[in-house]
Amino acid sequence: MPNTTLLTAGLIFVAVALGTLAIALLLEWGQERIRARSIVKQLRDFSEQAFSAETQTIVRKTAAATWLEQTAARLPQFRDLAHVLREAGSSWSFQSFFLLGLGLAAGLGLALGVLTRSVIGGVVGVVFGAMLPYIIVRVRANRRAAKVEEQVPDAIDLMGRAMRAGHPLSAGFKMVADEAPEPIASEFRQVFEEQRFGLPFEDSLLGLGERIRLSDIRILVTAILVHRQVGGNLAEILDNIAHLVRERFKLRRQLRVITAQGRLSGYVLAFLPVVLGIAIYTLNRDYMMPIFEEPAGRLMLGGALVFQVIGYLWIRRILDIEF
Repeated sequence: MPNTTLLTAGLIFVAVALGTLAIALLLEWGQERIRARSIVKQLRDFSEQAFSAETQTIVRKTAAATWLEQTAARLPQFRDLAHVLREAGSSWSFQSFFLLGLGLAAGLGLALGVLTRSVIGGVVGVVFGAMLPYIIVRVRANRRAAKVEEQVPDAIDLMGRAMRAGHPLSAGFKMVADEAPEPIASEFRQVFEEQRFGLPFEDSLLGLGERIRLSDIRILVTAILVHRQVGGNLAEILDNIAHLVRERFKLRRQLRVITAQGRLSGYVLAFLPVVLGIAIYTLNRDYMMPIFEEPAGRLMLGGALVFQVIGYLWIRRILDIEF
């Protein structure tokens, strides 16, 4: 393959990607300016209003969804995208993320189309470029959720100690927000700030369960809501929940030890053909070139890649034990 073709494909991808990133950053800056002006205007209007019997509490108003978010909410594939962005702790808006995905799809599609000189290569580049931002955000969201799940027992212990010291439940959330590490501290801080500024405590707890879609958090929210209705020893309930979460972690680690051989086999079966193919190509290039030059060879290579991915996902599905 000529070096000019590689250089052209690389320059096309870099130009389109950087241009899209610049447009996305400009859009994000403009939206941030609009949000700041809106908040300042709301605070100014609120300060000018006299307190009356009907306006004794601050009502939190959520921003209206944009037309792009409303359109995406009708599609099952994009319905949870805004929630995934929040779970990942990303500051990107839905519009900027969508624009970044379009730019990467166009850049990678054009680059692979020029590189391979085929429509199929361009289509593969478009699909992979469109999926790449979502894959990155999903990985970040899963890592953040795993970190929050590890911090839940210690946060519950802090709340239990606050209850035993005679503090109210809201003070327990404040203690977690001040002493616990991130990212769980910011989530509990939001609950404390919401009920501090007038939002009902039940609504702020339900919001916590919606933001963090973990079974442990939902158990905690359910226990607190039930306790507020029927009463009981909340400190003991929190201790039992913390013990239950730690036992689940212990069982999960035991399962990972038991299934370690199966996961290692999956990794070996997935990467061994790739490593072996690279080694043969390095030692004897003429022996491997028919796979890339002949139509039947390219078809076999594509089929092998598809079956490798299916087999790896199948093994992961078998070893993914839900409990």
